[in-house]
Amino acid sequence: MSIVEARTPDPKKFLKGATGDWEIVIGMEVHAQVTSEAKLFSGASTEFGKAPNANVSLVDAAMPGMLPVINEECVRQAIRTGLGLKAQINLKSVFDRKNYFYPDLPQGYQISQFKQPIVGEGKIILDMPDEQVEVGVERLHLEQDAGKSMHDQHPSMSFVDLNRSGVALMEIVSKPDLRSADEAKAYLTKLRIILRYLGTCDGNMDQGSMRADVNVSVRRPGEGFGTRCEIKNVNSIRFVGQAIEYEARRQMAILEDGGKIDQETRLFDAVKGETRSMRSKEEAHDYRYFPDPDLLPLEFSQAYVDELAADLPELPDDKKARFIADYGLSAYDADILVAEQASAAFFEQVAKGRDAKLAANWVINELFGRLNKEGHEVATSPVSADQLGGIIDLIKAGTISGKIAKDLFEIVWSEGGDPAAIVEERGMKQVTDLGAIEAVVDQIIAANPDKVAQAKEKPTLLGWFVGQVMKESKGKANPQAVNDLLKQKIGIE
Repeated sequence: MSIVEARTPDPKKFLKGATGDWEIVIGMEVHAQVTSEAKLFSGASTEFGKAPNANVSLVDAAMPGMLPVINEECVRQAIRTGLGLKAQINLKSVFDRKNYFYPDLPQGYQISQFKQPIVGEGKIILDMPDEQVEVGVERLHLEQDAGKSMHDQHPSMSFVDLNRSGVALMEIVSKPDLRSADEAKAYLTKLRIILRYLGTCDGNMDQGSMRADVNVSVRRPGEGFGTRCEIKNVNSIRFVGQAIEYEARRQMAILEDGGKIDQETRLFDAVKGETRSMRSKEEAHDYRYFPDPDLLPLEFSQAYVDELAADLPELPDDKKARFIADYGLSAYDADILVAEQASAAFFEQVAKGRDAKLAANWVINELFGRLNKEGHEVATSPVSADQLGGIIDLIKAGTISGKIAKDLFEIVWSEGGDPAAIVEERGMKQVTDLGAIEAVVDQIIAANPDKVAQAKEKPTLLGWFVGQVMKESKGKANPQAVNDLLKQKIGIE
């Protein structure tokens, strides 16, 4: 029994049917392309976007007499991934032939791992809004990808592109521990972040280097598992959520109508937002697995594993805990910052020697907001960490106000330059001279006697006066000084 099975079923996640509640049960098989310049059993390139059949060796094309040779880098990356998933690393594993016929599978079998995978059980922790969920990882095994059949190039023929044939995949199989579309999306998101931190898969789902097969079933709360359907090759996190929602309701409707669920493989139609039947679901015996006679069992030492473990980067959960402990950030802000290694590194450079909470606020709200709007990544940000840090220094020194800081950020984004020099050259310094501020305050109060009377009765109107003073001073007046002077002159405690 998995840890989520031991959880008390959560009524908030139940589907409401005409005859009562239903619980969704989800397991995922994620195919992640290994970061490697060569394929799993040949030296052919894995470069994306090449012309059809440009990256094909004699091994990939299954020419007679061609024998596979294991790529050590792919093995290393699989072990590192297993370590990142807190999983058992098996020092001996076996490659098997998974036999089936398909036009884009030249050998007539796929080299995969069946009973003895390279990585055993592990876990991934999900920080959901109301709880922390532990999802078990059943296994990770190495296998070669198939080619691609293309049906839209000619009206009466299909073509085969073998560029992906033989590319190394890690199939990461979860236990059936997920209970909602949101948990499934969070799982896939977290797994993708871990793989990218490790550098073992780029996670580019739009390029097919990370794809998910989603197993979905429904059951009455407290009952055993129902019959599952597998939704194949879903290539976006958003589509995973949509596919689960549709499929769960489809199954619920069939069962409430007195029907039964056929175990089958289905496809998700992103345009229609629905799943449709593809074929009956094969069982393991249908593939006639047997050890590949051309490949010896894969064996390595514990010392090799320990060496790889010692060289792992700081992973997202550890980095998040450190950001909360060392910088005093909220869990929410830490989550956003650690979602990408580059984002976390940028924040740490900005926060070094500065107010970390202020730095996090500027990085998340101003910088990330603008990057998303303009379609930039952190790596291509027009505002560097040093420049953003310079803006924060000017705020903390009282040289500029928050409003001026936003104007300054806009200038640096558009034109570049040193923030301090820009403030000096353009006369953007905050006015802290109480005499000058007081003159503006007196002017606004004298011009609005009716509002002064209202503010005495309703102190929240003080904000209107602050806005008027800031407008008159072109945003340069020190906001705290303005606030204090207004309270004093209007007579608000």
